[in-house]
Amino acid sequence: MDAIALLKADHKTVEQLFRKYEKAGPNAHKLKRKLVDQMVRELSMHASIEEQVFYPAVRARAEELGDDVLNALEEHHVVKLTLAELDALPPEAERFDAKVHVLMENVRSHVLDEESELFPAVKKAFRPQELRTMADVLEMAKKAAPTRPHPLAPDTPPGNIVAGAMSAVMDIGRDALRSARRKAATKVRSVAGLRPGAQEPGADATTH
Repeated sequence: MDAIALLKADHKTVEQLFRKYEKAGPNAHKLKRKLVDQMVRELSMHASIEEQVFYPAVRARAEELGDDVLNALEEHHVVKLTLAELDALPPEAERFDAKVHVLMENVRSHVLDEESELFPAVKKAFRPQELRTMADVLEMAKKAAPTRPHPLAPDTPPGNIVAGAMSAVMDIGRDALRSARRKAATKVRSVAGLRPGAQEPGADATTH
């Protein structure tokens, strides 16, 4: 597999999550939360490896593609801002669906630009063996990539490499803590006899 095939595979994985979300019913809050959590993880890791490995390599090899890379970085920034908001937003929130749909529109537009314009140009600029080697580096970067969006962190080397490593470590702890909290909340609701998405007695709805 070369770098282009690897990145396209990531795109396909995310598109499958989008289609599952679009098929989910309006009250499928638990499923939607699960799908968005997967979107957050996949897109955060994908953006990180593109920013750490792919885009710098493209700019170094093909100066004429510099503007395309800068546009892609700005698109990443917008996506990461939306991901950060969704990461903290309950699926029952009034604007949850709207934010997800805006996210999907932005990502699909970004993917279309990359796959129809940037990727073909990159294939012309790099030899096949170079793209295969880049795929290996992307795979290694993914193993240490952040699993949460960090829109305020640097998105170009060398700052993003250091920030990415630190963010990845922090995200491991955050993922574990969030999982434990959600399991605890589910148990509390079960014991209290509350249906999924229902509010605990005495809770203030305005706090969401």
